[in-house]
Amino acid sequence: MTRRNDRSHARDQQDQQDDDDAGDLLADSAQDRHFVTALARGLEVLSAFRSGDSFLANHELADRTRLPKSTVTRLTYTLTKLGYLHVVPESGKYRLGTATGALGSAMLANLDVRQVARPLMQALAAETGAVIALSARDQLSMLYLECCRSTSIVTLSLDVGSRIPLGTSAAGRALLAAVAPSERTGLMERLRALDEGNWPQVQRGIDAANAEFQRGQCAYSVGDWVREVHAVATALNPGRGLPLMALSAAGAAQYFPEARLRDEIRPKLLETVREIERRLGQRYGEDAS
Repeated sequence: MTRRNDRSHARDQQDQQDDDDAGDLLADSAQDRHFVTALARGLEVLSAFRSGDSFLANHELADRTRLPKSTVTRLTYTLTKLGYLHVVPESGKYRLGTATGALGSAMLANLDVRQVARPLMQALAAETGAVIALSARDQLSMLYLECCRSTSIVTLSLDVGSRIPLGTSAAGRALLAAVAPSERTGLMERLRALDEGNWPQVQRGIDAANAEFQRGQCAYSVGDWVREVHAVATALNPGRGLPLMALSAAGAAQYFPEARLRDEIRPKLLETVREIERRLGQRYGEDAS
């Protein structure tokens, strides 16, 4: 299997996992009397667009959201009227609208942790040659909020908005190891339900990463997500009501063997996280300890 096919297969698996998890979560939450199902369905349609998607038809949105096509047709009509989707007359397909972009841009622009972290992340990327990413959990994925890379020709194609799997990526494993045990148990149950066949292997990786994290504050993925990618990650607590995040360093396996991740990259990654948390604490006059 070629590297391109490896990456494509991994993306396809992640896309299917996101679709399945979103549908299950919507079905479960619908039992809550405070839950507004129509709103949730509209947001699921918007969430069906992923990095790299330019246009999607109603039937593609129905497949991804697991909603009836008639429901999706009404939702896309409404979202188009509100400016969250734009329809392409020639094809009848939809693309994300400017109203959606305004929401995303406002969120990212006001996410202080990105502003504080970016120069430190860029310095680490330049020093190590790795792709340095800040990510947060979105259902059963890790979503890239910021991404910095060096000028090296050999690099990964992931960027802000990219999604990586929770169970097999270093970032996802670091986050699973850092959250409360009850939350970790619930997330692992959801991961198992999505892929019973591969669950024993995924669980072994998560359990090993959790033990590693307790010893050294970092988790690793050495070809577990994509065969030719090695990565190390640790948790970052931004405070101010924001959820736990992960900071990761990743690169091509041939340039980032496991020994280098442990001996060289790990200490620098931990130092960078401590500095980000310290600066965030200073910004808000909080105790950085």
